[in-house]
Order: sequence, then structure tokens, then C-alpha cells
Amino acid sequence: QVQLVESGGGLVQPGESLRLSCAASGSSLDVYALGWFRQAPGKNREGISCFSFGDGSTWYTNSVKGRFTISRDGTKNTVYLQMNTLAPEDTAVYTCAAAPYYSCRGYDAGRVMIDFQTWGQGTQVTVSS
Repeated sequence: QVQLVESGGGLVQPGESLRLSCAASGSSLDVYALGWFRQAPGKNREGISCFSFGDGSTWYTNSVKGRFTISRDGTKNTVYLQMNTLAPEDTAVYTCAAAPYYSCRGYDAGRVMIDFQTWGQGTQVTVSS
């Protein structure tokens, strides 16, 4: 069973950058996809990006395309989310989650709780001047 630990959150000003890390342990990630999700106060959780170790596929929600980049460090079993040009509306708790035998090409927001079976504890990102 994989365990996930996020890090890298913090307080930044609009326009600045942050890099979040999701470190996995307990299992090889060869057949997993890792997704990043966020939840702002008073809002539903939304998926923002996904990386599949199995087929290398990625997915981004429209609001972060061109600003966020998901990548892996295979030697460290870690997935990163590089977030550039941050805006106040990016303020949220960011959580990573793992989905076994999953291709991000088939990302389906309606199946998140079925497909992504292991969740981290989350890290707070606050964008404010």
C-alpha cells in the first residue's frame, strides 16, 4: 500500500511560484498515477493535474494549463507540481492522491473517489499580497 506525503506549500505573493512535492513510499509507483487536487474554503475539491507512471500520460485542468507543470523524479518516487504565476484564486489546500493501474488520459472527475484510493494529508498554499 502506497503512502503519500506532500510538502512545499506556503504563503506567496501574486505572480510568484511554488513547487509542491508528493513523496510516495511503501510501494513501487510503476503502475500508479498520482494526481494533485485542491480545495479552497467553501468550494468543492477539484482535480488540477495528473501524472501516470505507467504510460507517462499527464492531464491538467484548464485553469492551470500553461502555469502549472507536473513532473516526476523516478529515483525518489516523487511527483512535483511546479506552480508559476500564482494568483489569489489558487489559494487552497493541495493534496496528492494515488490511483493504481490508471492512465491520466482517462481522467474523469466523476470517478475521482473510485479511482484515487490513497490520499495524502495536504499542504496549504496561500497566495496573497
